[in-house]
Amino acid sequence: MTGAAGKDRIRLRLPLVLWGLTRIVLLLCAFDVVSVPGPETTREVEEIYRGWFEVLRSGTYPLEDSTWQYPPGAALAILAPALLPFLDYATAFFVLAFLCDAFVFGLLVRTGRRPGRSMRGAWLWLAAVPLLGPTAYARYDIMVAAVATAALLAAVRSPRTLGVLAGFGAVLKVWPALLLAGTPKGPVTWRSWPVAAGAGCAVLLLCAAWMPGSLAFLSYQGERGTEVESLGAMVFHLARNFGWDGEARMNYGSMEFIGPYVPWVSAGAMGMTVAAFGWLAVWRFKARRFVSSTMADAAFVAVLLFTVTSRVISPQYMIWLVGLAAVCLAYRSSRMRRPAHLVLWATAVTQFEYPVWFWHVTESDPLGIAVLFLRNGLLVAAAFAACRTLWRHTVTEAGVVRIPVPADPPEREKVLTGSARSHG
Repeated sequence: MTGAAGKDRIRLRLPLVLWGLTRIVLLLCAFDVVSVPGPETTREVEEIYRGWFEVLRSGTYPLEDSTWQYPPGAALAILAPALLPFLDYATAFFVLAFLCDAFVFGLLVRTGRRPGRSMRGAWLWLAAVPLLGPTAYARYDIMVAAVATAALLAAVRSPRTLGVLAGFGAVLKVWPALLLAGTPKGPVTWRSWPVAAGAGCAVLLLCAAWMPGSLAFLSYQGERGTEVESLGAMVFHLARNFGWDGEARMNYGSMEFIGPYVPWVSAGAMGMTVAAFGWLAVWRFKARRFVSSTMADAAFVAVLLFTVTSRVISPQYMIWLVGLAAVCLAYRSSRMRRPAHLVLWATAVTQFEYPVWFWHVTESDPLGIAVLFLRNGLLVAAAFAACRTLWRHTVTEAGVVRIPVPADPPEREKVLTGSARSHG
């Protein structure tokens, strides 16, 4: 046992060392010690987040700021740097982002070393975050990803924990509500969904009682157009080179296309989102086999569909996807390896799309169009592959296949059928 434990510690050193080295470089980029070409991605923390921080400290949400387009729980993330009062705002924010990164990596390593699990998830997270560049630490999305990762990794053992964290995460940035998409029918769903609704409502009520203007973000979200990095925007990038009478300009805090037919494309994106959720509803109705990785797989598919059909595919959205993909790969029973790797490649391309060549993207020149088509093409391919894999694994394939794992009962992989009572 001592020899095996020693070998295990040696195998663990490499990912820990690589994580440390890559994060040092990432922090150097965040603090602008090492410069990254293109717009200064970390400026938003100092110029926008800090402004919101001052307004929130005064006892109200940023009611007059059209760039505030986040659920009320986001105030907790924006105010979080106050936990480190001995640091200036931007420094404290980057440190907290770094700690959330370490938290996710630690969870994935701890899970990956268990019987029936895999270190592939930890390796994916290790690689993906630095591939995104300083943007990973310059947005609060990594904090939300930490909540979502913890929720999914706790889901098999404790559906109520999944519910609490999914509900809380949804009030931070909406998308964690999709973590519940793949809960097995029966007791697991009944133990997680009502708890999620209760936790979300409790946080909403707390925010509404705490400060006025908690729901002001809804009006600004409804007025947004088609952001230049989205799937729908690719139509206008091509059209600009053939005389389309429109432009890309800053609108509601991001670069959006303004001009003829933009509302049509925005409406089309909303229709695609509704259709994607309709497919998820059909899948959930037809799914018959749930293994321990199914909840993570379905959450990954749901968020991937939500992202691809969104009017806004901002660079930080990739943090959502790599976090969920890493959780999928932490389970040996998951078949999401190919979609996860496609997302990893899309993350690498995203750093070139923003910030390195963002000027080319906003100008719709050949280089900008090429890099955007490549990133979005990889995401579309990942979405189709993930949907096909999830459907085949849970609906099409006949019979119940048990996955051979060590006989340690707490770590045993279980097949959760629609009528199964066991969830741990």
